[in-house]
Amino acid sequence: MKREHRSLGLRIGLCVAAAWVLSGCDKIEPGAFTAVEKAPFTPTQTAMATVAEADQWYEAVGTVRPKTETRIEARVTGQVLDVHVSPGDQVPKGTLLVSLDSRQMTSRMEQAKQALKTAEAGREQARHTLEAARAGFKEAQANFNRVKSYFQSQAATAQDLEQAESIFRQAEAGVNRAEEGLAAASAGILQARAVVNESAILIEYARILAPEDGVVLKRFVEPGDLALPGKPLVALRTSGALRLEAYVREGLITRVMPGTSLEVDIDTLDLQVAASVEEIVPYADPNSRTFLVKAAMPPVEGLYPGMFGKLRIPVGRQRIVTVPESAVRRVGQLELVQVKVGDGWQTRHVKTGARIGDAVEILSGLDGTETIGWEVADNG
Repeated sequence: MKREHRSLGLRIGLCVAAAWVLSGCDKIEPGAFTAVEKAPFTPTQTAMATVAEADQWYEAVGTVRPKTETRIEARVTGQVLDVHVSPGDQVPKGTLLVSLDSRQMTSRMEQAKQALKTAEAGREQARHTLEAARAGFKEAQANFNRVKSYFQSQAATAQDLEQAESIFRQAEAGVNRAEEGLAAASAGILQARAVVNESAILIEYARILAPEDGVVLKRFVEPGDLALPGKPLVALRTSGALRLEAYVREGLITRVMPGTSLEVDIDTLDLQVAASVEEIVPYADPNSRTFLVKAAMPPVEGLYPGMFGKLRIPVGRQRIVTVPESAVRRVGQLELVQVKVGDGWQTRHVKTGARIGDAVEILSGLDGTETIGWEVADNG
């Protein structure tokens, strides 16, 4: 019996509380919460909500990237001995970036130098051989001519002439062989020099230098890694210029032309900058149906490659309602304004949009005909 009495009393209390709350509230309109202030509200400032025409934007998300990015790759295979730079380092042209193990290349160069010395010695020997062959040829030729003269005057036999001619022909063949030997020795020297030069180039390739002045963006290897041709070692930004690379849906690509000036939002820095469209990749991604657009940006302090940005593309104009931003009171996730109704004031729930100077866009809750009031804190 006591439990029933307590339950009945609780229900009566809830009904009385609900009746008291409802008696202090107006009708709730769809999309906007409206309630009469229980305490008197006296605004220190008032203003009319404003209706205006404003541009409507499509925001294409993108990434800030360097205009010129160079990826330094190895030309030879070798173990990384040391990486001399770190991301963020300023490097002038010719700065040593990465050192590779060049011991095998140095050994090959020493072998090539020894081969060159051997080839030069062989050419010198071939030159002496040729000189001796030519001297022997001259002597054999003179003897052959003398015997031939004797034979014509019948002072020498046919056998003497035949023997002198044989010696002459052998001396002539010896000269030809000596000339071929000298030519081969000279070719060997050229080949050995080419190997020496090639070895010197390979040793130079083991020292990876900066091709231009720039800033180190990223290092892809550490000491002990194996460098291979085609494998990037270091990424450099070789100029200070940056640009936003954003993906624009295909329905809006006709509004974005090379040379067009557009705004870029950088949320991290809370700023907008003007950018000029430099390039549109003439190929739509079949999955997202978007085009890659590259827009050049001016130098901005604190802006770095990899940061998030939005390319704002105008798509038309729309009617918007604005109020002074200071008139909007925020309580947790609620946004409230005081609206004059008759001789009193109501608290109305609104939803805000973009800021426009000292004003803020009202997406819902007002139609632009209201008088708004708010209190200004007294700092004195």
